[in-house]
Amino acid sequence: MTTSALSLSGIDAYYGDSHVLHGVSFELGEGRLLGLLGRNGAGKTTSMSVAMGLVPPKRGSVKVFGKEVAGFSPERISAEGVALVPQGRRIFKSLSVRENLVVAFRKLPGVKNPPWTLERVFETFPRLKERHSQFAGSLSGGEQQMLAIGRALMNNPRVLLMDEPSEGLAPQIVAEVERTIARLKGEGLSIILVEQNIKLTLDIADDVVIMNSGQVAFAGPSTEVRARTDLIEQHLGVH
Repeated sequence: MTTSALSLSGIDAYYGDSHVLHGVSFELGEGRLLGLLGRNGAGKTTSMSVAMGLVPPKRGSVKVFGKEVAGFSPERISAEGVALVPQGRRIFKSLSVRENLVVAFRKLPGVKNPPWTLERVFETFPRLKERHSQFAGSLSGGEQQMLAIGRALMNNPRVLLMDEPSEGLAPQIVAEVERTIARLKGEGLSIILVEQNIKLTLDIADDVVIMNSGQVAFAGPSTEVRARTDLIEQHLGVH
């Protein structure tokens, strides 16, 4: 039986008086990649915000490896091993590349040699090493995305949430981001990937959740989504 790395169960969430998530439930298996698809406004980013503690749910449960974390602060959820690569990157533009990474480093209790260090991030993203002393705001869009991913990895997460990592990037950079995500998955990291790029998602996801109007419209293996064009047409508007 697959261990659940992260689960949302019966989540209702609001922005002010606006009810944006309606009984949302889905589960990320340990060491698996879950693709979260849906039109703009479907509730994907809000689901990630709930998982990260940025939006407290009104109802429902959020568990990280079986531990209830609903209502925890983002810092406490981060300490449980959840890291977010946010939409729009949100790097510290006035800090250097190196400073952006160092400030995010999380030591693991009782672990002498954590999996992710500054050296390992530079090994994974050689361009960041080349530009380590540059202000992050001077990087290209692709380099800023690599920095956002590297910063999340410096948290030494067990669960990685990625919100639109290919947004606004040139095709060759998108391919590089896809290879990086596939490599992280291959190393056993549990990943939720929120994407508008359906092909990228279906190429690397084990499981897929499709959201529509703040609800889960489909949850199942990515192979089923690839085989069912009706799902894609109905919920994602792609023909």
